[in-house]
Amino acid sequence: MIQPNCRVQFAAEDVDFILSILGRRIGDGECLVRLLSDERSRDLILDDEALFRALLERRGCLRVSSRFYFYILVRKVFRRSGIQDRAVADYVAEVLAEFAQAERARCIVPGRDKPLDYFFEMLTALQTADDRTSFHIRAHIGNYSLFLSGVFPDRIRFRAERRGFPDLKYYEEMGRAQYRAARDHRLAQRYELAPIFNTLSERFETTRLALNDIADRLFSISDPDYPLGTLLSLDQGESLSGSE
Repeated sequence: MIQPNCRVQFAAEDVDFILSILGRRIGDGECLVRLLSDERSRDLILDDEALFRALLERRGCLRVSSRFYFYILVRKVFRRSGIQDRAVADYVAEVLAEFAQAERARCIVPGRDKPLDYFFEMLTALQTADDRTSFHIRAHIGNYSLFLSGVFPDRIRFRAERRGFPDLKYYEEMGRAQYRAARDHRLAQRYELAPIFNTLSERFETTRLALNDIADRLFSISDPDYPLGTLLSLDQGESLSGSE
């Protein structure tokens, strides 16, 4: 189950990166580690505009973890879009970090030999799934809808216009409905995900457009200098061809 854990899973290279940008204001590594261990000071540091600019402006291979990378970017574009809840940005950043690995984007259902790769398979599985499994499937459909429509909107538009495949409206409606259903499930309260699913359901289009902004800047296959761009464009772009 994906949780908003990006802010507590940063790696040593993330600390080094922060020091390289904010070191004069923060001090040494030991001081930074202490600050990052405190939730309030950690969140203030991660909201620093200088970190966001550095991720955009530094060319070549960035030595940062995918969770740090995605959280800084998602948090910034979400704030610009009026989504201020850090937990929502953290959750979506975790979705991107997980789904950047093609295998993690597949829906695993207990008792089935193969993962579910298509929405129609997931919706069919819901008809016979037990309570816990149905919750996981609904959350996965919401996450997958947001990921595909957020990172690959141009591919969806092309396939919809040229081949009659589902358009962005379909993905928005699918994601919104499944996030809403997951929000109302009893396990959403147990996992403390109900408020996050509520925001993603009510503001699906806003979150999708914010992710489009990131994709437009960073995930172009024609620009290999950006980290994770090739991975996202090739692995997940190809899997989209079979999403419906």
